Amino acid sequence: MNENVKTEASLNRTLGLFASTLMVVGIVIGSGVFKKIVPMAQTGLSETAILMAWILAGVISLFAAFTVSALASLTEESGGLYEYFRLSFGNFFAFISGWADFIIISPAAIAALAFLFGEVINSFITLPKPLDAWKDFSIGGFIFPFANSGVKMVGIFAIILLTGINSFGSRESGVFNSIITSAKILGISVLIIVGLAYSGPETQSSNTMFNNVNAPEGMLFYSAFFAAMLSAFWAYNGWETATNISGEIINPRRNLPLALTIGLSLVALVYTLLNYTYMNVLSLQQIRAIDVNQIGAFVVAETLLGTFGKILLIVLLIICVFGALNSNIVSSPRKFYRMAQQGYLFSHLKKVHPKFRTPHVSLNYMMILGCIMLISGSFDTLTNMVIFLNFLFYGFLAFAVLRLKRKGTIKAKVTGYPFVPIVLLLFSVALTINTIWVQPQQSLVGIMLVLSGVPVYYYFKKQKQFDHTNQS
Repeated sequence: MNENVKTEASLNRTLGLFASTLMVVGIVIGSGVFKKIVPMAQTGLSETAILMAWILAGVISLFAAFTVSALASLTEESGGLYEYFRLSFGNFFAFISGWADFIIISPAAIAALAFLFGEVINSFITLPKPLDAWKDFSIGGFIFPFANSGVKMVGIFAIILLTGINSFGSRESGVFNSIITSAKILGISVLIIVGLAYSGPETQSSNTMFNNVNAPEGMLFYSAFFAAMLSAFWAYNGWETATNISGEIINPRRNLPLALTIGLSLVALVYTLLNYTYMNVLSLQQIRAIDVNQIGAFVVAETLLGTFGKILLIVLLIICVFGALNSNIVSSPRKFYRMAQQGYLFSHLKKVHPKFRTPHVSLNYMMILGCIMLISGSFDTLTNMVIFLNFLFYGFLAFAVLRLKRKGTIKAKVTGYPFVPIVLLLFSVALTINTIWVQPQQSLVGIMLVLSGVPVYYYFKKQKQFDHTNQS
């Protein structure tokens, strides 16, 4: 063996089951559970129907986690869904899914969380707007780079800071994430306990409430329930990005499926209890009266503990959003590191820091793309597109499990097989069709962005063949 050959640095396996589970919880619990109660109440649904929407969305998310866990049994490499699609359908489809994640899903999620972090800080301490003189300047009439400049600057600072922290090592970033996530769970638990013990003025009953708001019936009920579930799905969104760090999890074939199952089950329990708490403190009629742009949980906390309660919840929300942002920054670059390893993204993305053993170049790419999307400010469109594209690919994941299990490629036991992947597949198809029907323009933009990866794939494939020929 030639001793002069330089060994390429690789990622270290430093994350155990506890850290991996908290990574899942940390990615998922952001702002959704604090904000979504108001639009869900305004659909006209009853308390029971709202809680069922949260539970069912949690069950579907768990079904997706069981499906991903089956595919996780095939490999111990980083890359998450990209790696699973590569093993299931080959390089082309894997690249298309990874490309969608690279150019929109991951940076859009990072940008939206960073912007919200800045907004929460702004609700606590009014931020200056140094570029407000140019707030009406636009690019194409829908991108306003200088609007909300103070909020965006705080968001950019948070992205840069967390990228730096996560460049120092997966063990350090895992400890940091575990501390933040533990603080989240503690804060939410306090809110739930105080809310369940609340014995203030009696809330109005559902019967009285529905004298003022007509409860949806028939097809209108299903439409309202589906809208409520979509709100819940945004709150559950992001768990799948935890699969990107498989290469840094100790014994990932065992610990990753357990982390996904335990983490999502814990999140579903917390979400259901927290929404029950909201409706125990305020009637649905009172919740519906809250402006849709307000954070409903603030009103609940203020009702429970006065101004102190609102301040306490602002601090909790800062921790939750900061933690979710951190978890997304940790996990997303690992997928692009794996794609570069396979020769299907820019080669320098596979570089690992020789000392800290982190994919520092890939981390920096996500930092730059996240900041660009943050400046663009098109957050509602981006976050809606994230849900649409995620479920589009969830359907393919379910089909992959059904196909590979039948062929005998997946030898591990698959929880709920074949019921779980079939339900996920049918639900994904229904949600995709409904989104295309209701939001055709936005869906078309999302599909076109995904398909823009086709010529890029063939460029990298040709480049890979060229490099292979030169090496030969």
